[in-house]
Amino acid sequence: MAPDNSVPERGRQPRRVARGVARLLAAAGLAVDAYLHARLAGRYDEVTATLGQGLLFRIDAALAALAALLVLTWRRPAADTFAWLVAAGGLALLLLYTYVDLGAPGPLPDMYEPGWSSDKKLAALAQAVAVLATVFLLLTRPRVLGRHRR
Repeated sequence: MAPDNSVPERGRQPRRVARGVARLLAAAGLAVDAYLHARLAGRYDEVTATLGQGLLFRIDAALAALAALLVLTWRRPAADTFAWLVAAGGLALLLLYTYVDLGAPGPLPDMYEPGWSSDKKLAALAQAVAVLATVFLLLTRPRVLGRHRR
């Protein structure tokens, strides 16, 4: 006997479409974030402590690119959670270093930059879109009843 799903047949298609759109939005936001951080990394290579800001930008770009690929290809809660963590973490750090001058905490350079350039605005928007899209994915996961692990 087939497992009983919690959503009636007629309600599955719109949800599937909405989740597909959310995946595309999350991946697009993360891809824009990856592109911007990779492009801007060279400008920040001179801002250093133990770690350089350019290196941190490159790490963010790599994580965002990986998250974009995972959210598109590996449709699992772990991929959606990873994508959310990358986008939310990036947005939180962008806002923190825009509004709070932390100095150079530990091995991190002083990344305080209070202005809002067009690149920073675009990165914040892209990360916010990815955060919202991944929250939607995590909250609307299909639930299959009757499935047991053996």
